[in-house]
Amino acid sequence: MSHLFDNIGPIWVSNVAVDLRRYAIFAVGVWVVLWVALAAVLRGRKLREDRPGWRQMALEFLFSLRTIAIFATVSVGITLADRAGLYPLPTLGAAWGAGWFWASLVLMILAHDAYYYWVHRAMHHPRVFRTLHLRHHRSHNPSPFTAYSFDVWEALLMVSFVVLWPLVTPTPWLVIDLFMLHQIFRNTLLHSGYELMPARRDGRPWLDWLTTTTHHDMHHGRGGNYGLYFTWWDRWMKTEHPHYQAVYSAAALKLGAPRTATTVAAE
Repeated sequence: MSHLFDNIGPIWVSNVAVDLRRYAIFAVGVWVVLWVALAAVLRGRKLREDRPGWRQMALEFLFSLRTIAIFATVSVGITLADRAGLYPLPTLGAAWGAGWFWASLVLMILAHDAYYYWVHRAMHHPRVFRTLHLRHHRSHNPSPFTAYSFDVWEALLMVSFVVLWPLVTPTPWLVIDLFMLHQIFRNTLLHSGYELMPARRDGRPWLDWLTTTTHHDMHHGRGGNYGLYFTWWDRWMKTEHPHYQAVYSAAALKLGAPRTATTVAAE
C-alpha cells in the first residue's frame, strides 16, 4: 500500500494528454475535414443552413477541456482502485483470448448504449435538466466541439460507466481504450452537422439501426431521440421523434436520393 499514490501527478497529466489527443483528433479533425476542407463539396449534406458562431464553439471547446480534466481525475481514481486490487476482472478478461477481446468490446458498446439512453433520458427530467444537462443543450445548433461540452455532473455521469463496467465484466484495459476511441468518434459525428449516412431507395438509412447525424441533431433542435449509437431503445420506448424518418429522407434527398412521399412531407 506504500506505493498506492506513487506518480499520481504524472499519471493525471498523462490521462489529460490522452483524452485531449482523442478529442483533438476527432472533434477538431471532423471540423477541419467537414466544415473547412470539404465544405463546398459537402454543401448539400449540411443539415442546417446557419452555422454555430465562433463564440459558441469557443465555449464548447473550453467546457470540453473541463470535461477532459474530470475524466482524467476519475481515471486516476480507477488507477488507485486497480492498485488496491479492486479491479481483478480486466486481468482475467485479458487471459481469455482474442475472441473474448472483441466480444467484450461489442458487449461494452451495447451496454453503454443502454446506460446512455436511460441516463440521458433521466437528465431531461425538468427537475434536474438545468443542473445536469443544460450546458450541452446551450448548443442548440451543435458542432463537432459540442461532443464533450458538459455540465460537471453530466461529465461525472458519463465517465461513471467506465468506472463501473470493469468492476462487473472481465474487460481488458485495452478494450476500454478502444471503446473510448469508438465513443468519441461516434459522438463527434453525431454533432457534426452533416448527414453522411447513405440512403436506401425508399429514403431510409442504409443502416437504420444506427443513429445518424440527423437523429441526434433533431434531439438538439426538436427533442426526443435519446439514443447514442443505436436507434433500438428510442423505438422500443417510443421516444424517437415522429418526424425523424421524414427529416432524414429530406436530408437524403439533398444527397441525390430518390424523391419519396416521405421526403415531400418533410419539405
